[in-house]
Amino acid sequence: MKTILIKAATIVNENRQFVADLLVKDGLIDRIAPQIDAHADEVINAEGLYLFPGCIDDQVHFREPGLTYKADIHSESRAAVAGGITSFMEMPNTVPNTLTQELLQDKYDIASRNSLANYSFFMGASNDNLEQVLRTDVANVCGVKVFMGSSTGNMLVDNPQTLDNLFANSPMLIAVHCEDEATIKSNLNHYKQLLGDNIPVTLHPKIRSAEACYLSSSLAVELAKKHNTRLHILHISTGLETHLFDNTIPLKDKRITAEACVHHLWFTDADYETKGNLIKWNPAVKKESDRDAILQAVLDGRIDVIATDHAPHTIEEKAQPYLQAPSGGPLVQHALPAMLELYHHGKIKLEQIAEKMAHNVATCFQIDRRGFIREGYWADLVLADLNNPWNVNKANILYKCGWSPFEGTTFRSRIAYTLVSGNVVYANGTLAEGETGKRLNFNR
Repeated sequence: MKTILIKAATIVNENRQFVADLLVKDGLIDRIAPQIDAHADEVINAEGLYLFPGCIDDQVHFREPGLTYKADIHSESRAAVAGGITSFMEMPNTVPNTLTQELLQDKYDIASRNSLANYSFFMGASNDNLEQVLRTDVANVCGVKVFMGSSTGNMLVDNPQTLDNLFANSPMLIAVHCEDEATIKSNLNHYKQLLGDNIPVTLHPKIRSAEACYLSSSLAVELAKKHNTRLHILHISTGLETHLFDNTIPLKDKRITAEACVHHLWFTDADYETKGNLIKWNPAVKKESDRDAILQAVLDGRIDVIATDHAPHTIEEKAQPYLQAPSGGPLVQHALPAMLELYHHGKIKLEQIAEKMAHNVATCFQIDRRGFIREGYWADLVLADLNNPWNVNKANILYKCGWSPFEGTTFRSRIAYTLVSGNVVYANGTLAEGETGKRLNFNR
């Protein structure tokens, strides 16, 4: 592998900023020092650029296998590394659903050939596959995914005894999508009686309501406390839910953790008027007060990580009426630029972005030697120019689906370089297709 010397970068890592050189050798961070004069195959002048640990996205849907007309592991990993995401954890609601160990291995095989980013895949849980879940290898699989509310796909786990058994017996972290199905159905029936099939997307947060989220999240917390389960609640979308989580103990000691997603930190229900189904997600984007409460919980440590829930659909699918349009949208290319924009707005510190998008994900999932800029760790690195504005448009969108909810937005920060496991995979707008990422390992 090439040796790479990064010169005079402003390193953002472990709650501080400092200017230093960094040497990459054999895929690892070999040395960090004020000045390094070693020979290297490639030298990157990083003066004026900020060096972050590569982002680790703990929730993506890359749609392979079975739904590759709208995304695949190769296309979306390209978009991810262009956006500074160097590792991803992908969800099991592909086609077929990832409900057996053999189907799980199939995804790893695809990624080993096609992914530019490092990768891991969640094992899926259903009402009747506990035996398969219990066979999951804790050392090289990120976790088990449980849908406690139906979303895209058909993986709802709604049998109380099944849920209890999963929480009692899971060999590893359980990541949950929390929305109460009965509440959602009741709300939907109410609006169907009023409006028939002509329900506007503006009612999405009333159908998939704050109450539906809290009922399900509080049940998950109750089950986790009952069984001492390692629980991770995905995409918190309400201020109410933030009070379920603790910031009085170190992350490494937490048994219950939580995630916020970029879209819930950026958009509000006022944006449905202009964005429509493009910001139709499950759980729904809700009130400004919810957005602000989620950000506050991120900042004070009740919410531990920031992710994307990247979930692309074609623009034709999104153009359908509200009831037919699927939920989800593409985000990996624009997540870090969006969070850096919030930094420019004075909403979050650079050190907190590194913490929530890299350090804490690695700690939460016990990832081996990633998520920090440390000697001996894998060189997953992102160099960002914080003063190089660009506008999101169709010409620079890399998602296979070809659109973004951020189209028309100008970001002040631009990703300059991305290194994955010691390889430069993105440099000033150009992707290097020759190298693939590595499978994530876990210290469990």
